[in-house]
Amino acid sequence: MAYDTTVADRLRQVLGNRKDIVEKKMFGGIAFMLCGNMLCGVNKGALMARVGPDQYLQALARPHAREMNFTGRSLKGFVYVDSDGFNTDQTLQEWLDLCENFVGSLPDK
Repeated sequence: MAYDTTVADRLRQVLGNRKDIVEKKMFGGIAFMLCGNMLCGVNKGALMARVGPDQYLQALARPHAREMNFTGRSLKGFVYVDSDGFNTDQTLQEWLDLCENFVGSLPDK
């Protein structure tokens, strides 16, 4: 599994010991699931952020964000954020808030 364990540890720290969050191997990295739905994750050193379709273009416009692309296809509603885009606790929390705003609106799986 190719993911930056330091980034995963930062996510664990920020997400805390929430019972509604579980970790799952996914997309060649590790994902954090909220009530069964992917919230965010780590692939190599990038944050995978599930922002949803309504916030997708705004998220892409943020510094260090880019299209999440698997096998030549863009995943709408998901972005990669390079490490400079979440290098402070505040910017990481901002990304997680954006993710939780969308994923929290989805039905539990």
